[in-house]
Parts: sequence; structure tokens; C-alpha cells
Amino acid sequence: MELTLVQAVNDALREEMKRDQRVVVLGEDVGKYGGVFKATDGLQAVFGNERVIDTPLNEQAIVGASIGMSLKGLVPVAEIQFIDFIHPAFDQIVSELSKMRYRSGGQYAPHVVIRAPFGAGTKGGPYHSQSSESYFVHTAGLKVVIPSSPAECKGLLTSSIRDTDPVIFMESKRLYRSVREEVPEGEYLVPLGKARNARPGKDVTILTYGSMVQVSMKAAEVMCEEDVDVEVIDIRTLMPLDIETVVASAKKTGRIVIVHEAPKTMGFGAEISALLSEKAFDYLKAPIIRVTGYDTPVPFSLEDQYSPSPERVIAAIRNTMAY
Repeated sequence: MELTLVQAVNDALREEMKRDQRVVVLGEDVGKYGGVFKATDGLQAVFGNERVIDTPLNEQAIVGASIGMSLKGLVPVAEIQFIDFIHPAFDQIVSELSKMRYRSGGQYAPHVVIRAPFGAGTKGGPYHSQSSESYFVHTAGLKVVIPSSPAECKGLLTSSIRDTDPVIFMESKRLYRSVREEVPEGEYLVPLGKARNARPGKDVTILTYGSMVQVSMKAAEVMCEEDVDVEVIDIRTLMPLDIETVVASAKKTGRIVIVHEAPKTMGFGAEISALLSEKAFDYLKAPIIRVTGYDTPVPFSLEDQYSPSPERVIAAIRNTMAY
């Protein structure tokens, strides 16, 4: 069946709630209204208000309640309306959720998924457009997953719900309704911790995730006309990172362009650069180039200039090829 990414979220939640009675959904307006982006539309009518729970406007309480539910045997999937609003729950996530397994010596494993839309692309301005993935990748005990397409989204969300570790599942708002593709019906899983070679190539590697996969694929197609064969690696799972696939591609092409929406300073691209300098330095033919957002809040009126575009990625590819 052909779905948008937001429909794929709904389909994954519906399938898992049918399969496992322990799965519950909670968040602001997720029930009768179906969520601010309609990701949970219709679920309360099917599963009732004890499994699809409208919560107060309190992110700390949403995550805290999810931790408590998980410790009593439920599998909560919490929705935070925008990643920008997750900060009131930061203490619950960083100090409690991520550390519960370690703190209890493995006796308790909080089986929680926190879904949140992130990134620019919908003219949300500085309070609705942030890319906060590095905060969570830096936090030991959390898995961080970012899908790049509807099929990827369904498979990765299903795997996240079944995983016994806490997962931060970040969904690009830019992709919610801009991409439509065939999504397998019924049970469908994409493994966590395994990157995807979205486009094989031999000259340059682009390492990216989320909506920037689409941007990178467009840039790669343009470079074909200049006889530059670009490989695009969709990282998918930032933590745990599939470093083997990343290093193998770097060794094959020798040229690396990293693309993400988040600001450049201390962004996830910095970690990839460091890892490649440790594990593939002798294979690099040119310095690693990062194409990212800027070290500023996301501007409402200049959002298109803030986010990496195919043109900015193409310029980076040309630079690394000319080195």
C-alpha cells in the first residue's frame, strides 16, 4: 500500500497495538483529535481511551508516566508534539529513563519509545524547527532512530517498539506528507543499528539521515551528469551507529560529505568525522566536508537558506572531487 510517512507511523502503531496488548499510546491530543499531525488519528476509536491516552500539557509528566508504566509491564509509546517541547522532560529522559537499566543492575529496563517530530521545513520558526539529536546520542542508555521514508519509518518504529531499550524516535516534519511510497502491509521490521546503502557509488560518500537523504539523493543525481558516482548512506540509527558500514564506504570512495539539518558545531557530523579519522584516515583522499544547518536559531523567513539544499551538497561534492 502507498503511504505518506505520517500514515506509516499510524500503521506501525496500529499493527503493534493489535499484536501486543501491552502497547499504549499517550501524549497531548493523541486521542480524539488524533495528534497535531494526525499520526495517531483513529487509534482511540479502535483501542479505547485506556490505551490511547490524552495527557495534560506536561512533557515531564508524559515521560515520567511512561517510565512508571514500563516498570509495571506496559510498553508506552509517548508522543511529544515537537522535539522543541521535549526539554521540560529532559531530566526524566537523561537522569531516569536512560539510566534505569544501569542503576538497577539490569533488574528494570524501561521499555519506552518517545516519538517526536523535528527539524525545519514547515516554517515553524525557532521554537518548532530544532534538530536535537546530538543531545540524546550523547546520553548513554538511549537509542536514537531517524527514518528517511515511509517504509523505513514503519519498519524502524516497529523495531523500536519491540526493542527493550528506551528509544528516541525522531520524525522529520518535512517528510510527513511530502513523500509517498509503497509500504509493506502487516508485520514489517527494519533492524536497529544497521545503516542502509540508499545509493551505491564509487567516487564520493554522502553520510546522512532523515529528510537529508532525499536532499542528498537529488544532489547525487545531478552529479551523475558530471560523471561523479555518489554513494548515499542512510545512517538510520544514530545510536547505536553502524560504524562498519560507514567505514567500509569511506574506504571504498575515499571522499566523505556529511549532511544534516542540525547546527554544525557539536552536531552528529562531528562525531562521524572523528570516528573516520580514527578508523579510515589512511583511505581518505580529501578532507571530510560537513553540510549542515548554521549555528543560529532556525529563522522563520530564511528557513530555506538555513537547511542544507541539493545545491549546497553539490558544491561540497565538487569541492571534495577537486581537492
